[in-house]
Amino acid sequence: MSQSVCEKACFILTKTNDGDDLSPQHLYLLQEMVNGHLTKWGEQEFEKLYLSAQAGYVKPWFHGIEHMTVDHIGYVLWKGRVVEHYDSPWRWTQEAKAQAEEVARRCRHLESIEVVPSTKNIIWTWPD
Repeated sequence: MSQSVCEKACFILTKTNDGDDLSPQHLYLLQEMVNGHLTKWGEQEFEKLYLSAQAGYVKPWFHGIEHMTVDHIGYVLWKGRVVEHYDSPWRWTQEAKAQAEEVARRCRHLESIEVVPSTKNIIWTWPD
C-alpha cells in the first residue's frame, strides 16, 4: 500500500525540523501538495522532495551559490550565518541573484583573510 500525501508530508516535516530546514520553495511545494493544488509536474516534484527527505534532505543553495541559503523570512545565510536579508518576491529576481553573488564574493574575501562574514562587515562597514 502506498503512503498517503499526508503521511509523506508528515515524514518530510519530521525529517526537516518541522519544515524549518526546508527551502522556502520546498515548504511551499509541500503546502500546495497537502492542499491539493499541484499539477502532475508539481506532484512529481513533491515525490522528489519526499525521496530527498528519505535520503537526508539538504537545503539547496540560494540562486545556486555554494554555501549560501535563504530562510523562510528572507535572511540570507553564508555557511549558516546571517549576512543579508532579501524581501520576497524580489529575492528570486535576477537583480537579487547578482547582489547575492556580490555578497558571496565578499564572504569569500573575508574568509580568505580569516575574518568571519557577518551582516556588519559584508553590508554596513564594507569599504566602497
